[in-house]
Amino acid sequence: MPLNLQNVTFTYMKGTPFEKTALHGVSLQIEKGEFVAVIGHTGSGKSTLVQHLSGLLHPDKGSVTVDGVNLNAKNAAAKKARNSVGMVFQYPEHQIFAETVYEDIAFGSRNKGLGPDEVDRAVRDAMAFVGLDFDSFAKRSPFRLSGGQMRRVAIAGVIGMEPDYLILDEPSAGLDPRSRDAVFKEVMALYKKRGIAVILVTHNMEEAARYASRLLVISGGQVILDGVPHDIFTNHKDELLAASMDVPPVYKLADCLNAHGLAVERTPELAALEKQILELRRAKHAD
Repeated sequence: MPLNLQNVTFTYMKGTPFEKTALHGVSLQIEKGEFVAVIGHTGSGKSTLVQHLSGLLHPDKGSVTVDGVNLNAKNAAAKKARNSVGMVFQYPEHQIFAETVYEDIAFGSRNKGLGPDEVDRAVRDAMAFVGLDFDSFAKRSPFRLSGGQMRRVAIAGVIGMEPDYLILDEPSAGLDPRSRDAVFKEVMALYKKRGIAVILVTHNMEEAARYASRLLVISGGQVILDGVPHDIFTNHKDELLAASMDVPPVYKLADCLNAHGLAVERTPELAALEKQILELRRAKHAD
């Protein structure tokens, strides 16, 4: 059940002095089970890209399909296809609108056409996935929760729709490290348990390196690099710099250590780099 973009071109404010083409003939395919990170500087086209993947924007040219069904058609098959793609916007707490946590999370499931029992199961499952105890939070106002908890409610509302493709637009923006790690822990648990595709839009190179198995680099409305994050961050640094991006800080630290004679391998995990340093130190003392 692949999600496909075929030769997609999109222009904002056509026919005005502010006309801007945000995507130029983009083609790509994303399969269920992939964890794809999308990176690019501000204005590169990455947000426009994922809004096409979710069916929120319609291409001027080209097509967007799920399992061969055009997302922009006006029929039952297209509605079902759109429901298979869930999107959590940047600062998703701004998506919250209902009086209770339960009602907010239930909205998407009801809109999908699920019956009362199915909606209740979906809400309970979604709350469990994001670490919100049902009895403690279901009847509370989402507007009286902490920022991290509100974000979990918003994510749960999309998870409750049980999408095959989950798009996360900067899910860690504005969160402290503990809340950020908690959100990604829950996303990874969902990804591994349900076998969905996760499409992560991020400015954080470390997140892209740490969680994704595939990396899309967007610049000037085109996909300029598409591959394994470690390979791109290791072998395509010049292209990243030319596109106003850089490698993760942990990669820079590894390069700095190597330049000063400490032979370590590049890794997206700071803990793994620390382990290498300790092992080298122990080996040196043993000698």
